[in-house]
Amino acid sequence: MGFLSPAAPGAARTAAGTAERCTRSGTVLTDSAPAILDLQSLSVPQAAPLDISRSDLPARLRPAANLSVLDISEFFGETTGGVRTYLLEKVRYVQRNPLLRQVLVVPGAADQILEGGGVRCYRLHGPPIPTQKPYRFMLATESTSRIVAHERPDLIEVGSAWCAPWLIRLATRRIKVPTVWFYHSNFPRIIAPRPRSAGWLRRNASSAAWWYVRRLGRLVHTTIAPSETVVRELQEAGLQNVVCVPLGVDLDRFNPVRRSHAAETRRRFGLPTGPLAMYVGRIAGEKDLDVLLAAWPRVERRTGARLVIVGDGPARLSLLEAPGGDRAIWLPFQRDRDQLADLYAAVDLAVAPGPAETFGLAAVEALASGNPVLSVDQGGVAETVTRSGAGMLYASGDAGHLAEVAERLLGADLPGLGLLARRYAESHHSWDGVFDRLFSVYRTVLAR
Repeated sequence: MGFLSPAAPGAARTAAGTAERCTRSGTVLTDSAPAILDLQSLSVPQAAPLDISRSDLPARLRPAANLSVLDISEFFGETTGGVRTYLLEKVRYVQRNPLLRQVLVVPGAADQILEGGGVRCYRLHGPPIPTQKPYRFMLATESTSRIVAHERPDLIEVGSAWCAPWLIRLATRRIKVPTVWFYHSNFPRIIAPRPRSAGWLRRNASSAAWWYVRRLGRLVHTTIAPSETVVRELQEAGLQNVVCVPLGVDLDRFNPVRRSHAAETRRRFGLPTGPLAMYVGRIAGEKDLDVLLAAWPRVERRTGARLVIVGDGPARLSLLEAPGGDRAIWLPFQRDRDQLADLYAAVDLAVAPGPAETFGLAAVEALASGNPVLSVDQGGVAETVTRSGAGMLYASGDAGHLAEVAERLLGADLPGLGLLARRYAESHHSWDGVFDRLFSVYRTVLAR
């Protein structure tokens, strides 16, 4: 399954015209194809299954590019949100800028090569991670080294903390390429979101995780964090050369204009009339959804507001049976981003309960859609809500306080807060602005 594909019948003729090269190098979408992203794969006949560690690799794209970056991350599942969205938006940015080139290396069910508009994606076979269903291990040491040697990027961005950093460490032993680490997941905080009240096992595991973070920080030239909150936490842990690059949102897609058909959206998804609050994201233990579910029956009794949960993940079945789980409205992961944007525009506020978020893309999508945000008082979302003035915070882990703040927010001027939310998203979180800033960081690293 790929993500770069043609949007017009003419692209199929282009693909057919390159069948001989595709037979040697795998499934390839040519650089002349339209720069359109979707989740459909371009199928090209192959003489044999592709093995990137041995098969001929296609020539580098955009030889005149003045900056090329290789992105590698394990956080690229078929139903995962934040990191996948960030990488695909970076693809769009590179495709619009002819002097840039991007190579994307992510795991998949089989080896595969896709390309279009100055971007090439290598999907490397990796087994599923048993406890993290959307994700796969990255174990293709030889293939990764071969890709780095062949593509010769100016800079490498590592987007996950497990196998990918060590694959790049091996790949750059003989080829010196500056490396940065984008700290997408605050895994020491996930282990112990509230260290003072955590048991000794979680505290010790979190301490070990912080040691590992410091170890990885010494392997790279710069660590990038998406919020000042996380920058401070990393600096306090002992990392140097940490910079902040907040993430963005598709302001055209996530837009209050969709509220004009909110009633039709509610009918389409089977949602009731009346006030609605919505969580969008992975259904996992670190998101503190048990606290949200436990608090919401009180909120519903006092305000009539129903809770909508959108997403999938390993904790879904257990949370369905948790206190308050039977009162929530559960919707599956929304692969269609326009459907998701419609949902945001059809509810009254968003909820962000995860205390370990480094940024919280879903919260910014909600703000761009004109939704106030009810957030836990820890992590990157709390920073965004505070700066925007378009929401309220509750104490982490406190269901009673969550209910109290939710009632207060639902009684506030939601349309007025929604206007603040949209203005803040427009001013601070356009993807073009994000990537202008990110590529400026890259150039600073390369100039050292």
